[in-house]
Amino acid sequence: MSALSWQRDGQDWPNRAASRFVTAAGLRWHVQIMGQGPVLLLLHGTGAATHSWRGLAPLLAERFTIVAPDLPGHGFTEAPEPERLSLPAMARAVAALLGQLAMSPEIIVGHSAGAAIALRLVLDKAVRPRAIVSLNGALLPFRGVASQLFPSLARLLVLNPLVPRFFAWRAGSAGAVENLLEGTGSQIDAAGLRFYQRLFASRVHVASTLAMMAHWDLHGLGRDFSKLDLPILLIAGSADRAVRPAEAAALAERLPRARLHRVAGGHLVHEEDPALIARLIYAFMEERNDLRPSN
Repeated sequence: MSALSWQRDGQDWPNRAASRFVTAAGLRWHVQIMGQGPVLLLLHGTGAATHSWRGLAPLLAERFTIVAPDLPGHGFTEAPEPERLSLPAMARAVAALLGQLAMSPEIIVGHSAGAAIALRLVLDKAVRPRAIVSLNGALLPFRGVASQLFPSLARLLVLNPLVPRFFAWRAGSAGAVENLLEGTGSQIDAAGLRFYQRLFASRVHVASTLAMMAHWDLHGLGRDFSKLDLPILLIAGSADRAVRPAEAAALAERLPRARLHRVAGGHLVHEEDPALIARLIYAFMEERNDLRPSN
């Protein structure tokens, strides 16, 4: 499968009734919008899509207007040139989408790499939310040899046109995606596994995931941490194998107004227990009178 087709692959997509397609930054985006109240932007992580919010988005939509896009090249959003999948470029693209929608988020919830995009949006003054929630945020660069090895390996893989095809073919085999997700420390439901398998059977989705990894550089983001003058809730899964919980503790010390909250679960904790994450987000917002959501 080269690219996902909404007519073929989106027929049973979670929260399909909230889906629409919007053109911004030269791309055709798939975005889901639901609920009422202050705008809450959901940004998924590398290799995921809006399906990852299937349980959490409806819970938050009870008191927020949810805006959840598939990031460029992911899911049903059109893929840009590989160099436009860097962190600054992705942030600019998301800002353009929000501008096209005429929506300004009061809170951003980002998972993994989505949390890095959220911080970059704020630092670039593209948006002015009142708070950010990071779900197992991938906000620190790899250390030591890995800092050179993994981006370089991703670049080599993405330059070989056969690699995304092979990955997509491999994802169609029984158990391959389940093993991949178990490596994150999470165990999600059968529906979630099917959607991830569908995504990774797409050569375009796989190629964009690899290109995003190849062009991802968090060093500049880290240098700007001290400029982030807004409340940030860091939710860290104790069983996360993709972003170690110790990283969240280090982030809590470096981000001026951050608070760390540890929970049981792996890297995909928002898929494992969306009700828990919704409660934490509501509590975080409600304790601040100026952020109280609308009823």
